[in-house]
Amino acid sequence: MSADRGGRGGEPNASERRTSVRVTILGDEYAIRSDASPAHTREVAEYVDRMIRQVLSTGTVVETHKVAILAALQITDELFRLRAEGREMTSAIEELSADVRRWLPPNKRGESAG
Repeated sequence: MSADRGGRGGEPNASERRTSVRVTILGDEYAIRSDASPAHTREVAEYVDRMIRQVLSTGTVVETHKVAILAALQITDELFRLRAEGREMTSAIEELSADVRRWLPPNKRGESAG
């Protein structure tokens, strides 16, 4: 996803794969070029707008760029926490899978003979 600033560049066929979607974040309009669907791009922009407004609602930050940085930090923290949860869940599933595999008859375990 990238904000359209005009001009040409990037891969020769990049523009063929990307769609341009107009979104509004904190009252400013942006043309976002992305490989994602327009609905996904709008959903992401709406989420960013909500997070920025949430930071603004605390009343402690006035400068727009600082608000954007704090919102980005919150979003990144959320991303990192969800990634960690995903890794924990994957590990738990792998452990359960190993337990279940031990209960199966040898010919059903998916192990190569050896």
